[in-house]
Amino acid sequence: MKTGKSSAGDTKARILDATEKLFTEVGYEATSLRQVTSRAIVNLAAVNYHFRSKDIMMHAVLSRRLDPLNARRLALLDACEARWPGHAIRCEHVMGALFVPALQMARDPAVGGPSFLRLLGRVYSDTSPFIQQYLLEHYAPVYGRFFDAFARAIPALPRHELGWRLQFALKALAGVLAGEELASLLPAFTQGRQMSDAHVLAQLTAMVEAVLNVAQPGADQLSALQSVFELGEEQQHAGQHSEQRASSPANDPDASVAATAATMDEAASHAAAALGKARTSARIVRNAGTKRAAVTSVPVRGREHTVSFPSNPLDDWMRMRTRT
Repeated sequence: MKTGKSSAGDTKARILDATEKLFTEVGYEATSLRQVTSRAIVNLAAVNYHFRSKDIMMHAVLSRRLDPLNARRLALLDACEARWPGHAIRCEHVMGALFVPALQMARDPAVGGPSFLRLLGRVYSDTSPFIQQYLLEHYAPVYGRFFDAFARAIPALPRHELGWRLQFALKALAGVLAGEELASLLPAFTQGRQMSDAHVLAQLTAMVEAVLNVAQPGADQLSALQSVFELGEEQQHAGQHSEQRASSPANDPDASVAATAATMDEAASHAAAALGKARTSARIVRNAGTKRAAVTSVPVRGREHTVSFPSNPLDDWMRMRTRT
């Protein structure tokens, strides 16, 4: 029968194991307390009792795996530097000190197990602020030691150039380790042959070394890439012009219908204005004839000289518009 103490220890271990698996699968941001409780088969009160928050829980998950790993790495690097002092150390020695402890822990279920490499890859490739801050606080001294060792192994490479190349190479390697396709990549990598850990690590080290020692791009490489950029800009401009032509009224059926309707409305307005002018002119002529008839019937001595002003068609049209 289990005691209360052992039961509490089992609960805490189940929570850590569940959190580690979820983090490896989906990353820090997507790992939720609800998922952890479901995976660990515990209630939220148990999680709060042991860890109080997600960050504290995740810190415990990382520390129980990475603290022993870093201790092993530094101890092995010390041994390598003692065996190959100064510039006698090679890039392979430094890479071995970095990855041999990880491979050893991946072989030992008590301290990591087969999923340990994927956990390690997830830690290196996760972009969440919490993980980045954890690495900054816990890995800075370790990274500094290994950076100095790489600098001695490749003395011809400037330190600033070595820095970004190391970041690129190790991040790329971490992304491969974190991927779900790792199980299928390794058989393809070994091509069905039985390969020792040293052989596998030698293959990986060769690729990292190629990145660290690759020559700076020459004039021909820069010119070739610049030509591709220029070609891409030409295609982009051509695509923009095509989109503009496609969206113009001449190519838009709705716009064409709207333009036709506007033209018809304008023509109707002109026709109405012309008809109004014609009606106004006819009315003026009739009024003028009536006035002449009235003047004719008045005795001669009663006539008065009247002054007539020509009609303004614009005024007549405006009056007609007011009435209608």
